Amino acid sequence: MLDPLLVSGDDWPARTPGARTDTRRTDPGRTVPGRTETGWTGATAAAGGHGVPDAAGGAGRRRVPALRLVRHSSPGSGARNGEPGRREPPARLGRTLKGTTAPVPGRDTRVVVRPYARREARPRASSQRGEDPLGKRQPEGPPPAPAVQRIRLRYTKRGRLRFTSHRDFQRAFERALRRAEVPMAYSAGFTPHPKVSYANAAPTGTGSEAEYLEIALTEPRDPERLRALLDESMPTGLDIVEAVEARTSGLADRLTASVWELRLDGVAPEDARRAVDVFDAAETVEVQRRTKNGVRTFDARSAVVALECVEAGSSQPDRPTGRPCAILRLVVRHVTPAVRPDDVLSGLRAVADLAPPVPAAVTRLAQGLFDEETGTVTDPLAPDREAAATEPQPAGATAAATAPA
Repeated sequence: MLDPLLVSGDDWPARTPGARTDTRRTDPGRTVPGRTETGWTGATAAAGGHGVPDAAGGAGRRRVPALRLVRHSSPGSGARNGEPGRREPPARLGRTLKGTTAPVPGRDTRVVVRPYARREARPRASSQRGEDPLGKRQPEGPPPAPAVQRIRLRYTKRGRLRFTSHRDFQRAFERALRRAEVPMAYSAGFTPHPKVSYANAAPTGTGSEAEYLEIALTEPRDPERLRALLDESMPTGLDIVEAVEARTSGLADRLTASVWELRLDGVAPEDARRAVDVFDAAETVEVQRRTKNGVRTFDARSAVVALECVEAGSSQPDRPTGRPCAILRLVVRHVTPAVRPDDVLSGLRAVADLAPPVPAAVTRLAQGLFDEETGTVTDPLAPDREAAATEPQPAGATAAATAPA
């Protein structure tokens, strides 16, 4: 129901709660936009004589519903240049009785009064499609199939494809999943996505021999056959080189350090060794990096576990040339803020004035759990291989895993 409004005498327009009323006192017969002092008696008669006071002021008090006043133009009052009459915006300067029409003296308009419609909340039906009992919208259709198997893959970025961004690789890998017809598990929601987890991707412009990701499948598949199908569907340079079934948790937790190779074309090995010795002897090496929040200064020495200059013959150069070339081997921890190979090069330039004439070719050789005793980076997929070798598989699971993809 509509809330009643208590009106009395000449104060009725000003005492209307929630309305923009003109509170100026007016003389009988004076026209104010949105209300008139002389139209109440006629409005009372049109409404059936409910005892609303007229302009002279009456002693009666009556409870009437809250109403709104809407002003319309007459058919010919708003015509301009042959256009038909236009509708004027509603007037909010007063209220009168329900269903009445009171003429406004001196204006070619008519005042139509309609009650304020209070919108009532309609109860939601929990059984309606696309809704739950709490009123939250849910996607239509059956829920996605659950994941029954997880495969962990190691892939590489070689050659010119080292300049592809991480988002470029994501698009290429999702296309390869569709081409190989891999039974992927999808996330729930209005925009389902394949369940692919990427771990510590290399920066754009750097090559890598050790990038890792994990996919979830709705049907069991043989990891090696799945790797071959995906590798055939990927472009040359983005190669899937290894696949194992996930039998342990926490792949990202086992990626705590990386081994990098920095190829410095045009730098003599002797100059590189001298700069490395100065860098290793320093306790702190502060470098600056430009971020979206401005220039940030941090220590690049604390995250470096090992930095040495190696012979060019012991490495695998990405682009051999006849000029002098120094090869640096870098082992760095994954800390916050992350220390990248270009930060180490900035530190070498700061402490030893080592500036290669051309940009360095950076390649990640390995990443995994750092062994404090041996000082090496271990393979993060080794625990999954060991668990798969010790855990027997039933005959039914083996037959299902060898089914064609």
